[in-house]
Amino acid sequence: MTEQAVENTAPNYDLSAVVIPLLKGVLYQENDASLWHGLIQLQARVRDYVAVLGLELELDEAEGYAFLRAHKELDDDTTPKLPRLIARRPLSFPVSLLLALLRKKLAEFDASGSDTRLMLSRDEIVELMRVFLPESSNEARLIDQIETHINKIVELGFLRRLKLAAAPPGKQTAVFEVKRILKAFIDAEWLVNLDARLADYQAYLAGEHGESSDD
Repeated sequence: MTEQAVENTAPNYDLSAVVIPLLKGVLYQENDASLWHGLIQLQARVRDYVAVLGLELELDEAEGYAFLRAHKELDDDTTPKLPRLIARRPLSFPVSLLLALLRKKLAEFDASGSDTRLMLSRDEIVELMRVFLPESSNEARLIDQIETHINKIVELGFLRRLKLAAAPPGKQTAVFEVKRILKAFIDAEWLVNLDARLADYQAYLAGEHGESSDD
């Protein structure tokens, strides 16, 4: 369906019909084109409304996603504190590491200009992590740990599990799409220093592994 057709058939959304889905989670253009069109038309009013709640609208028309986040001023010690509607989620170190690696992979993928959707198999994600983890003699345990981190990132909405890739019987592996909304949380400026950060990650993990070995 063309954009013009969407405009002609899209219902006239009122403010609450757009804000309520945003309060529930991320809004993707590909999931509901007419609701997305309503958001684009009402975005100025949406921004004003959620600002009263201490929230701000993050909207990327090019990538096709929108979400609400706590207003930056809530982190300013000089301003009165408001209750948070969007809770912070503390992430474990391995999950943070994997998010950084996926963001780097997405930047490399975009630079190649080959497609708009980055797909990675479970095995490819495991290999991304393996380079930065201490060597382990228990391969099955290592993979199980990485799968736990993958599942957490799926839960957070930065990966989407797709159907099984074509593979010989008994050797099929899950495939994931790296959601482009990850770019909103790990921006280009942060990415410039990523190699140095990854070196710090390796040093941290090596030290943690060494301490465990001494016990």
